[in-house]
Amino acid sequence: QVQLVESGGGLVQAGGSLRLSCAASGRTFSSYTMGWFRQAPGKEREFVARISGSGAITYYADSVKGRFTISRDNAKNTVYLQMNSLKPEDTAVYYCAATGRVWSALSVTARGYDYWGQGTQVTVSS
Repeated sequence: QVQLVESGGGLVQAGGSLRLSCAASGRTFSSYTMGWFRQAPGKEREFVARISGSGAITYYADSVKGRFTISRDNAKNTVYLQMNSLKPEDTAVYYCAATGRVWSALSVTARGYDYWGQGTQVTVSS
C-alpha cells in the first residue's frame, strides 16, 4: 500500500510558476512509476506527466511539454512537478499517482495507476 500526499498548489498569475510536491509512504518508492494528472471542473482527469522509478525516463502531455518538468528524489520518497509559464487553462486540481506495474502505454491513462493522492488546487489567473 502506498499513500500519497500532494502539496504546493495555489493561486498564481499567468506566466508564473509553481512547484508541486508529492510525498509517498513506503520503502519501495523507487520501484514505482509516478504520474501527475489534472482535472478541471466539468472535464475528465487528464494525464500531465510520468517518470520511471529511477527517474531516467520522463514523458509529458503535449499541452505541457516544454513548460512543466517532472522529477523525483527517491531518497526523500518525493516526486515533483515544476510548472513554468503557467496559463489559465492549466487551472485544475492536480493529482499525484503511483503504479508498481511495468512501464507501458497504460501509464499515460488514469487506469494505469493504483494509488492516488487527494489532489491540490492550482488556479492561474489571467
